[in-house]
Amino acid sequence: MKIALFMIMCSALANECMPPHKIGQYETMYECLNQGYKESLKKSQQLGEEQVNEHEIYLKFVCLPEKAEGTSL
Repeated sequence: MKIALFMIMCSALANECMPPHKIGQYETMYECLNQGYKESLKKSQQLGEEQVNEHEIYLKFVCLPEKAEGTSL
């Protein structure tokens, strides 16, 4: 069974989150978890310090087993 990685970007200032975005799928929960942390750091750096601070952006992610027809949140 594949494990899907979903990333969610939120703003503490606006008190809302964007819909989850599927990043990829992995063989194990361990691989997915580690990639989630890497992708979070990468996205934070892409946004930059100014944007993150101005909008109080934070990122979260979840790893979920995929069903045969695909996982949806």
